[in-house]
Amino acid sequence: MELFGKPKAKHHILKQLFLFWFGGATYASIEVIFRGHSHWSMILLGGCCFICLGEINKIVPWKTPLTLQMLLGSIVITSLEFITGCIVNLELGLDVWDYSDMPLNLLGQICLPFSIIWFFFSALGILLFDYLDYWFFGGEKPRYRLF
Repeated sequence: MELFGKPKAKHHILKQLFLFWFGGATYASIEVIFRGHSHWSMILLGGCCFICLGEINKIVPWKTPLTLQMLLGSIVITSLEFITGCIVNLELGLDVWDYSDMPLNLLGQICLPFSIIWFFFSALGILLFDYLDYWFFGGEKPRYRLF
């Protein structure tokens, strides 16, 4: 008897766990490179963001321009960052980040400059997720158009 049901379901769970871990570890590593440190909550946030970026091509057709996918990715990352910030910074008081001194910020948890940065990082996340899915998990071969 399979622990997770049918073998296909087990494969899907292992795939999602690997991609979640990969995204979280990558996100935290980028933070260490640019900020000099990270926080365990950023691994969780990064994993969630990476999985969500990967779901974009399951929701919108492949013919959707990569720039539109990047915009959707930026919105998703900014939204998850806001939710996470409200929990870890405002509710739990962990002070992981504070954008209060940044222009166009909301409660110090998100700001326009970082939403623009997430737009460009989304391209990397989308491409990386899709190619990892293709190379290691038998996903559809990625194909993109910029505009």
